[in-house]
Amino acid sequence: MLRRALSLSPLLVLVLLLAGCASGSPDAGTVPPGPGPDEVYLDPGDQEGFVPEPELAGWARNTLAGLTLRQKIGQMIMPIVLGDFAPKGSVAHDRIARLVEETEVGGIIVSVGSPTDVAVKLNDLQSHARIPLLVGSDLETGPGFRLSGAVHSPTNIVLGGATQFPNLMALGAARDAGLAYEMGRITALEARAVGIHLPFAPVLDVNNNPDNPIINVRSFGEEPELVARMGTAFVRGVQEHGAIATGKHFPGHGDTGVDSHLALPLIEASRARMDSVELVPFRAAVDAGMGAVMTAHISVPALNGGNGDPATLSPAVMEDLLRGQMGFDGILVTDAMDMGAIERGWGREEAAVRAVEAGADILLMPPSPQAAIEGILGAVADGRITEERIDRSVLRLLEAKERLGLHRERTVPLDRVPEVVGIPSHLEVSQRVARSALTLLRNRGDLLPLLGTPGARVISVTYRREADVLAGRYFNATLRERYRRLQTVDVTRDSDPAVYDRVLSQARRSALVVVSLYVTALSYSGTVAIPEETSAFIEALADARIPHVVISFGNPYLIREFPGVRSYLLAYSGSSASQRAAGAALFGDIPITGRLPTRIPPLFEIGDGFQQPAVVRERRR
Repeated sequence: MLRRALSLSPLLVLVLLLAGCASGSPDAGTVPPGPGPDEVYLDPGDQEGFVPEPELAGWARNTLAGLTLRQKIGQMIMPIVLGDFAPKGSVAHDRIARLVEETEVGGIIVSVGSPTDVAVKLNDLQSHARIPLLVGSDLETGPGFRLSGAVHSPTNIVLGGATQFPNLMALGAARDAGLAYEMGRITALEARAVGIHLPFAPVLDVNNNPDNPIINVRSFGEEPELVARMGTAFVRGVQEHGAIATGKHFPGHGDTGVDSHLALPLIEASRARMDSVELVPFRAAVDAGMGAVMTAHISVPALNGGNGDPATLSPAVMEDLLRGQMGFDGILVTDAMDMGAIERGWGREEAAVRAVEAGADILLMPPSPQAAIEGILGAVADGRITEERIDRSVLRLLEAKERLGLHRERTVPLDRVPEVVGIPSHLEVSQRVARSALTLLRNRGDLLPLLGTPGARVISVTYRREADVLAGRYFNATLRERYRRLQTVDVTRDSDPAVYDRVLSQARRSALVVVSLYVTALSYSGTVAIPEETSAFIEALADARIPHVVISFGNPYLIREFPGVRSYLLAYSGSSASQRAAGAALFGDIPITGRLPTRIPPLFEIGDGFQQPAVVRERRR
């Protein structure tokens, strides 16, 4: 699959796909079913710097032949490194440089940093590696997911970075495979420009559990066919532009109520249900030539004969199902091996051994790379794992490096970074996604679009995580352009309840209250819900008949906590593009065309969403 996916020539691709739909509800408009063609255009110039090889020249096999067993195992290890600036001689630089040199790991996963800092660091680490490093990174919402968003705290200046897209559920709401392809294309181009080869995206989980604390808006939605359609378009966009797409989290993490960073989730669905729901997007992406798959730290007894082991450590799931029945022959990456679902249950060495026995090619973020290597060496010595089994994985990784051209040039030209990363044409695509996704589920009394009377007394209440300093920054700026007397209030999970009482008192003397909720699936936030005080405040606005609108810049399911809300708009993401789009939509500057890609029981069904045209206003003379 990887060979086929990375040897495609630039073509003009026309994708004709059916738009999904579902029945409506009393609170939301629906769009009738029908075909929705999406046009995808490939610019032949986009593949500059990537020359696919139809046949391998033998570098991978020759390199494998010269490696010791310990060196081979090292090629399967991918530790994490920050993308921060780390000058030579610093503790941070020397630690990872020694790991690359002494442990001879085959790759690294790079975390947050600016595009130039990441490119400089990766070039330096490549110079310390005897064999070129395969570099991965979590780029679920595009390169900006890891390479953007830095704020200089003394001045509150945003330092800029790579292109950040809204969460994938925004694409599900837009139902435009062309935009999904474009997101994949831009992700690949910007990733390769800084030295990343393996974007860990797209998420192919079907989010069919509204209480899922870890997937949520990271998924395209609840419809398996929609997730498959968007996912395969994203995959093609990535792989036709020089990178390796990684579908995650196999065999499907969407129906869990437990965060696998903390404990092992159990999915008790039958094999028939898994075949008709969770496995649908993965089958489609594998058939489309997806080059890599990331495992899920979840237990699905129906797939491994009743065994309760996590899929990551299950040969029945990874070898028999994924490679055997589904025909996947690309790179198999574990999810992070330092997550609680794995480390607490099996220990560092044994978990590494079990993952290799299950079929993994890359052990991602083992708590101790050295312990993982020693554990696998011991398993080979004991006869649990054969050296031929190790060879299969290492050859697969070396061949990927050869197809990527890393054996010829492993570093990136730094002067190319600002020519490719975060450029205006890429940001414009992100804005198109954000605007196309907006979904209006409630608009009682036709409150929207707002008139934007300059002298009106308006309060904007922003609920955010303490660390999310950009929440509301761009959205409130759009409100302030219309409302000269805008008052802004920030609240967090730890805000005193008295704050809400004060704001409610002020709201009774105001023309409008706008509530923005920045809640998304982030493991370190601990929840995808809002405090009782926040939902009670919104319900109090409704009870008092105070004009108000709530915008969810993340979790769409929050309305279940305040069902009496007057107007409810979904943006699915707190990105700058989504904030600006939501602000424009409130005043009718842009149309609202998104449709809900998931159920919100018992209030809304898939496909719900009022369709509102833009307002045509006469220019003032």
